[in-house]
Amino acid sequence: MVEDKVLEIIKGAILLEHRGKSFYELAAQNAENEMVRQVFEAMAAEEGRHIEILNEQYAHLKREGKLKPVQKEGKPLDVISGVITQKIKEEISAAGYEAAAISAAMAMEERAVQFYGENAKSTDDPLAQELYQWLANWEKTHLTFLSQLDRELTESIWYDNKFWPIY
Repeated sequence: MVEDKVLEIIKGAILLEHRGKSFYELAAQNAENEMVRQVFEAMAAEEGRHIEILNEQYAHLKREGKLKPVQKEGKPLDVISGVITQKIKEEISAAGYEAAAISAAMAMEERAVQFYGENAKSTDDPLAQELYQWLANWEKTHLTFLSQLDRELTESIWYDNKFWPIY
């Protein structure tokens, strides 16, 4: 039954988001740099909002037999878009804890994008497809942000240590 499959996907999504939220909370607790801590806290808050949305959708589906339309709200990373400055990039060691956490977060976000994207393609339910695609897009924004930060940190360490290839 389609409804049962959507319920299972939403349960998997809730678990995925809880893991992401826990990861970001732990990364925030262990971050030495205050701005980095704020970034991870903002990411945890966004994952928490995803959990709320998915819980609401799950309850609505159980109660009404269908999902409710996605209420698109805000933009991903609104809270931290102004936080990432040259100063924060300079303070993060490309080989330190924060950089390792960013790398691990990228892998987690890639899995989330894949999970939501695959489920968006495999469903015939337009509301489920809209929900999964919206979440995939949101997680892609997280991934893009983290990838850009990781790339800049990597280039910085390459430059500082003269790791650039010689032509």
